[in-house]
Amino acid sequence: MSLARTGIPIRIAAAATAVVAVTACSGEAPGSPAPSSSTTTTPANRAPVVDSASSQDGAGDPYYPTDGNGGYDVTDYQVSISYDPPTKKLDGDTVITAAAGAELKVFNLDLIGFDISSIEVDDKAAKFERSGEHELVITPAEPVRAGATFRTRVRYSGVPKTIEDSNLGTNGWQISRSGGAFAAGEPHSATSWFPANDTPKDKATFKLVARVPDGWSVISNGREESPKSEGGWTTYTWVEPTRIATYLTTVAIDKWTFERSTLPGGTPLVSAYAPGAEDKKSVEAALPEILAFLAEKFGPYPQSAAGGIYINENIGFSLEIQGRPIYAKWAEKIVVVHEQAHQWFGDSVTVKNWADICLNECFASYAQWLWEEAKERKNLDSEYRSQVTLAGDKFWNRKLYDMGAGNEFTAVYDKGILALHALRKQVGEDAFGRVLKEWPAQHRDGNASWTEFEQFVQQIAGQDLRGFFDAWFHTAGKPADQYLYPGNLRR
Repeated sequence: MSLARTGIPIRIAAAATAVVAVTACSGEAPGSPAPSSSTTTTPANRAPVVDSASSQDGAGDPYYPTDGNGGYDVTDYQVSISYDPPTKKLDGDTVITAAAGAELKVFNLDLIGFDISSIEVDDKAAKFERSGEHELVITPAEPVRAGATFRTRVRYSGVPKTIEDSNLGTNGWQISRSGGAFAAGEPHSATSWFPANDTPKDKATFKLVARVPDGWSVISNGREESPKSEGGWTTYTWVEPTRIATYLTTVAIDKWTFERSTLPGGTPLVSAYAPGAEDKKSVEAALPEILAFLAEKFGPYPQSAAGGIYINENIGFSLEIQGRPIYAKWAEKIVVVHEQAHQWFGDSVTVKNWADICLNECFASYAQWLWEEAKERKNLDSEYRSQVTLAGDKFWNRKLYDMGAGNEFTAVYDKGILALHALRKQVGEDAFGRVLKEWPAQHRDGNASWTEFEQFVQQIAGQDLRGFFDAWFHTAGKPADQYLYPGNLRR
């Protein structure tokens, strides 16, 4: 994610800036028979969702203890919606396929708002009640056996609610100035429009079938299927076969201008521009070059599709939607570099807990430096020394790991860049280059933690880096000179 110059802490730091940050399956339409379940493959490196019994209303993240749910592991979402822009009403019909980790007499989903007309578990009516802001407590007609695969179908309707965040402003479902709508936000957004196990630990395949009045169109994650029109409405279908964390899903409804092509190798590239955002075509034109550059640094592009969604809104952030980031009106090329770097660091390799967020944002931010080093011949060592010299106590006194709830999206955008450059000098070019490629390859389509990353780097480098990591990532303070100026950074 990157933040705008809006008074909110800005989320990406370009190389030429001062120390402070300066940017920053099958499914049917609602009312149709239930979608059929899809076959998915579970990779060995996926993070286990909480090993719990029934009715746990949290997945174990200490920052957001009620996010996600325990007792099961989602393998597939099939979301069908109808949305009428004039009335802002959404009718939804979502089928969630999951594997039970324990006998489930009761289990929870996350959903914000909406009137629920029915819930079925394996085609049998289930009892349900609401609890708190987003808990949906479900009692199936019969307990789900431990180890069983089961399907939960939720039918719901209403006007989606936005999520107000003191740090990030408006998240989740948002209305466009054209009268359309889009869903985006971090760490929450998905449950403003479909029921989910809302934790980054529980990644699953995703399919969206979205029905809108003729004249409107829909873009989402993954690969598109041919739209179908009937009775004044058009249905758009998007399929994401690569497992995805819920906060990286989107639906965006507008009168889009689409551009379609393919990357070398055949990956489909679909980008969309809202009315008033067509001038961003010149920014998105650099995407093939950006992805080729990032693939040289990080390994083969890991997603099923590529592109971008350019809204005509001055929201406070752009976001690394999987395969197809959403860009605010202020986004320029360097923001595209940042959000596309997330396709490796954050989207393919997803955090286990939000304390691990440096795995996402430190690397996406450092990708900007790598781009400027290669394309603009920036001297990164000189830039590093300049920023270290300018930095004051307020800059240094922020942690990069386990920074505390509400502080995740601060130091990772500026101090994180310096930390990774120092790491590069500490371990050397060969080892650092291996880390950039081998880490996303080893954890592709899975989850990982910062602790695992530290162990991984030490193995690659053949060094005891505990002092370095403690000084830069675990401590709120300026690193000692031996860690601040490793390698040739000391003049």
